[in-house]
Amino acid sequence: AQRNVELLKQRRSRIIIYRADTLYDMFLLVLQFFAIFAFSTCGSYSGMFKMSVECKNRTESDLSIEVEFEYPFRLHQVYFDAPTCKGGNPERLFLVGDYSSSAEFFVTIGVFAFLYSTAALSIYVFVFDKYKENNKGPLIDLGVTAVFAFMWLVSSAAWAKGLSDVKMATDPDKVITLIDACNNEENRCREVHDPVMSGLNTSVAFGFINLILWAGNLWFVFKETGIIAPFMRAPPPQQKPAAPDAYGPGLNLVHTRPQPESEPGPDQI
Repeated sequence: AQRNVELLKQRRSRIIIYRADTLYDMFLLVLQFFAIFAFSTCGSYSGMFKMSVECKNRTESDLSIEVEFEYPFRLHQVYFDAPTCKGGNPERLFLVGDYSSSAEFFVTIGVFAFLYSTAALSIYVFVFDKYKENNKGPLIDLGVTAVFAFMWLVSSAAWAKGLSDVKMATDPDKVITLIDACNNEENRCREVHDPVMSGLNTSVAFGFINLILWAGNLWFVFKETGIIAPFMRAPPPQQKPAAPDAYGPGLNLVHTRPQPESEPGPDQI
């Protein structure tokens, strides 16, 4: 019976370890997918907005001025032609701002996070023994994971600020102020179509989700290092229950010594 109990404990421990390993593998897959979503929604973006300039002389008007921009958002290189409403050639104007640094930094962190999580998953699945050898693998993994968690914080915050500046620089109402003809009250300028920024908003959201996931991944990696093991107290030994009374509850046996028979007195003879 004791041997069966020990075998049962070993099986349970193996199941727990298997479940923990499977959970960590699934967590690495989640990190991969969210890293892909973060850099793909930002790196593949291209947007456009439209304006119209209606001159006093209708023949000089341009009612569909399209301005296209895309990642990495070097807006100072994006230009468009607008009428002067003075009978000459249209003037060429450029947008304002260069926000490529924050966007490229965000995408770079996403790409490297995806590559590292892929490599970590491959090592964890196929060469786990080498990973645990001398405890170097978990310690390196812990350090790299902490760095990525910090980088997700920095890059996501920087890109959130950069996106806010991109929205301001591509606001048609702001861009219209760059057109000289729109400063004349006789001409009519208005926006026709706003840029769609939902994809870029999603990229910022995925950035902060990655921050939470990589910070949570620190706990899984920390457990693999075994640093916490010396501080774990062993559970107190269980006391064996007292053997039940063989005679049933409430029964107390009194052991008495047999009394010697008294000798007959003279009156009894």
